[in-house]
Amino acid sequence: MRRRTPPPPAPLAQRHGVDPVRVRLPAGGSWATVREHLVERLSGAGAGTVDGMFDAGLIVGADGRAVAADAPYEPGMYVWFHRELPPEVPVPFPVDVVYRDEHIVVADKPHFLATTPRGGHVTETALARLRRELGIPTLGAAHRLDRLTAGLVLFTVRPEERGAYQTLFRDRRVRKEYEAVAPFDPALAEPRTVRSRIVKERGVLAAREVEGEPNAVSRVELAGHRPCAAGGPALGRYLLVPATGQTHQLRVHMNALGVPILGDPLYPEVTAPVPPGDFRRPLQLLARRLAFTDPLTGREHRFRSGRSLTAWTAYEEWAGGR
Repeated sequence: MRRRTPPPPAPLAQRHGVDPVRVRLPAGGSWATVREHLVERLSGAGAGTVDGMFDAGLIVGADGRAVAADAPYEPGMYVWFHRELPPEVPVPFPVDVVYRDEHIVVADKPHFLATTPRGGHVTETALARLRRELGIPTLGAAHRLDRLTAGLVLFTVRPEERGAYQTLFRDRRVRKEYEAVAPFDPALAEPRTVRSRIVKERGVLAAREVEGEPNAVSRVELAGHRPCAAGGPALGRYLLVPATGQTHQLRVHMNALGVPILGDPLYPEVTAPVPPGDFRRPLQLLARRLAFTDPLTGREHRFRSGRSLTAWTAYEEWAGGR
C-alpha cells in the first residue's frame, strides 16, 4: 500500500498555544487562483476578510513567504494562516500537572475547560494553556475529556510518539475510572454492568440509546451514599469504569439507570445554555484514575486526580451555585 506523504512543517509559529490553520488545495475544481478557492472554502469569513489576509501577507506557503491573491491554483499546494480568534471568557481554574517526563504530560483538568481547540473554545483549552505554561509547542492530546468533565488527561510531548499512546486508548489498554455524584436510589441493584448501543448525531447535542449490538459498556458501583441535605435529594457517590469510549457514554448510562449525574445540562433533558462566564454547578463527573503501561518505556503508570466533586463534599455550596 502506498504511504501518504506527510505535510511539510508549519512555517508559522503558534499563537497563544494554537497552531496555524493548514489548507491543502484539493485536486479538481475550477479555481483559477488560490484566492478563489479560499474565498469559497472560507465562505463564513467573507471575501473581504480573505482579501484582507492576502493584502496583509498573512497567508503563506511552505517556504513561509506570503502567497499572492492572484497566485495560480496548484492542486496539492499547502497554505497556512492564523484565523482571527474572538475573545474568550477565561476559565478561572488552573490546569494542574500531575506528571511530566520526556514523553508525556498528565494533567488534571478543571470543569468547564475543553481539552483541545474546538468551536468557540480555542485559546481557553487545556492543550493551549499547557503549551503556553510549559513551553512545549509540540504538545498534543492522546485522548479527550468532555469540556464539562474534570480530571486526568494524557498529553504527548513529541508528535511522532503520539500514535503509540493513542493506540493504548484504541485498543482499550488504558484503565480509566471515573467518579460521579448522582441521586441515590436504594432500589438500584449494583454493582452492575450496563451495555447498550449509543449513537451521537452530528449537530445534535445529546447522544441517545438505540436498538442494536451494544457498542458502549460501563461498570457502575456505589461507593457511598448520604441522606438529603438542604432539601436536596439523597446522594450517591458512584465509581464508573467504562470499557468503551462512546461520546457521553457514562452520562447516558447513568441517566438510563434513572440516576442522572448532577449538573448535567443534557441528560435527562437538554437545558438552555448558561451565559458565558457562568461557572456555577459544574457537572459532577470526574476522571479520577488513569493507569497504563507506557508503550515506550515499559513503565507502569498509575495516576489519581486531586480534585473533588463539590456536590459530595459541600452540597449546599454546589446547589447554591457559588
